[in-house]
Amino acid sequence: MTPSVDIEELQTTKSEKLLALVLVVFLLIGGVWSYQKIDDRVRETIEFAEPAAMERAAMDRYNAAQRRLNAATSSQEQARRDVEFRREEFRAALDADRPSAALERNYRAAQERLAAAQAEQATATRAAAAARPAADAAQRRVSARVDERRDKQELVTFLLRLALVVASLLAGFVALARLRNRGSRYLPLGGALLVFGTILALALAVDYLTDYFNPLDSGLLLLSLMGVLATLAAFWALQRYLARRLPHRRVRRGQCPFCAFPVQGNARCEGCGREVIAPCARCEGPRRVGTSHCAHCGAR
Repeated sequence: MTPSVDIEELQTTKSEKLLALVLVVFLLIGGVWSYQKIDDRVRETIEFAEPAAMERAAMDRYNAAQRRLNAATSSQEQARRDVEFRREEFRAALDADRPSAALERNYRAAQERLAAAQAEQATATRAAAAARPAADAAQRRVSARVDERRDKQELVTFLLRLALVVASLLAGFVALARLRNRGSRYLPLGGALLVFGTILALALAVDYLTDYFNPLDSGLLLLSLMGVLATLAAFWALQRYLARRLPHRRVRRGQCPFCAFPVQGNARCEGCGREVIAPCARCEGPRRVGTSHCAHCGAR
């Protein structure tokens, strides 16, 4: 029969708790640095692919055609303004009966420049239209590769960050369990490591809540379930540990190892009626139930 478990009494001083808190702070400083450094290293390792030679040539042809069209459009606007100015100048001279032959020549020359600019613009428009399909196709292929690399970067970054969080949590649970089993005074430091892993897991969840994962996706739910299961497993292990340790603690206090009722030296407990004095399995001498060693032969 497994004895009922009382609440554990932690003998931890305020100084130990303060040092554990300080350890959490410094662990978080290093953890946040590592968390961000993962993204930087992944971006350096998985770089965006450069456009192929044919893709670059297609985009360069379209860019050159577009620059030519912009220049032709600007020249046409300038030529149109010049024609309007020369026309008004020529008309004013005619209305005032002033010599206008030179002004007429300037007006005709401006018209010719406008016609040439319009022809150049039409040619540049056709060239840009002809170069655009190939450039658009090349740009779509380049964009697809960029999106693929970006998705790969984000996925690798998330997996590495998840590995960091899981490793921190596992290290915290393992350290806490081992230190507790050994009865070590360094137990608060194991708890600090577990708190650090928990905070890092919360930071990961908040970071990817709206960035990489949709809140309804299974990624964060999986992380939550892993944390819940790990915590329940640690709680179960703690209860098992307490169940093993509690009878010995009660015996040291002069209590029944099963119900904690005060024992007055009787062979049976006055609280639950069970035997508290039983023969040793090695020497058959009387031995208190729950003690680590026999008082007569020293057997465990």
